[in-house]
Amino acid sequence: MSSYNVAFLGGGNMGRALIGGLVRRGMSPQAIRVGEPIEAVRRELQRDFGCLVAADNDAPVSGADVIVVAVKPQEAHRVVAPLGPRLRERRPLVVSIAAGIEIRSLQSWCGDGVPIVRAMPNRAALVGAGATGLYAPAQVSAAARSRAEEIMASVGVVVWLKSEDDLDIVTALSGSGPAYCFLLAEMMMKAAMNLGLEPQAARLLAVETLHGAGALAHSSAGDLARLREEVTSKGGTTEAALRVLTGEPGMGSLVQRAVDAAAQRSRELARQFGAGE
Repeated sequence: MSSYNVAFLGGGNMGRALIGGLVRRGMSPQAIRVGEPIEAVRRELQRDFGCLVAADNDAPVSGADVIVVAVKPQEAHRVVAPLGPRLRERRPLVVSIAAGIEIRSLQSWCGDGVPIVRAMPNRAALVGAGATGLYAPAQVSAAARSRAEEIMASVGVVVWLKSEDDLDIVTALSGSGPAYCFLLAEMMMKAAMNLGLEPQAARLLAVETLHGAGALAHSSAGDLARLREEVTSKGGTTEAALRVLTGEPGMGSLVQRAVDAAAQRSRELARQFGAGE
C-alpha cells in the first residue's frame, strides 16, 4: 500500500470498517487520524487500532493527504464547511461516503480546486465483503482516483460509475440491498416456523442459506438467472415456490418499486441536506 496520511471525519461503523481494512492492508496506524466527538468511540478506536484520535477535526486534518467524510448526511455541512479554508490551502483528496450529498455541495464547502470523490459502500464492509460505487468528476486526476479506489477496496469490491446520478441507483441496489436480503431470510424463517419448524433450526437454516447463496453467486460467472435455473428442477419444489413469487402482482414489480423508492429517497437527501448554508 502506498504511503500517505488519511483523516477520517467520523469514527462510526463505516469509518471503523475502513480503518480496519486499511490496517489489514498494511497501512501504519500512525498514518490514520480520526476526528470523533463520542468519547467511548474514541477509546475503542485507540484501543483496537492505535491510530491518532481526537474529539475535533483540527489535529486529524492537519497534514492529511486524504480526508474521508464518514458522517451522516445531515451532519456533513456542519462538519465539512468549517474546514474549507484549510482544504483550499492544501487541497487534499476528499472522499465522501455521506449518502446523497452531491459533489456540487461538497465542492461549495471545500472550495474550488479540491479533488472530490463520492463513494457509496454498504454495510457488508464491516466484515470486509462490501460493495462500493465510486464517482469522480473529470477533473479529478488518475492518481487521486487510484488512491480513493485503494481506500474503498480495503473493505470489498469497487465499481466506478459514469454518472453521479448512478450513485442514487447504487444506494438503492447495494447500499440498501443487504436489508432486502435480510428481510427475505427473515420471512423465510417465519414461514418455516409457521409450518412447525423449531425457531432455532429455522433461523440457522435461513442464515446459512443466505450465506451459501451469496457464496455460490460470488464464485460463479455472475449469471444469476443461470444459478436460479440450476436450482429449479422441472416440476419440483423450487418451481412451485417460484411460481408463487413470480405470479401476479409479482415479486419483480415489488422489488422494482422498492428500489425506486430507495433511489428517490437518496435524491431527496441531496436536496434536504446538500445546500447546508
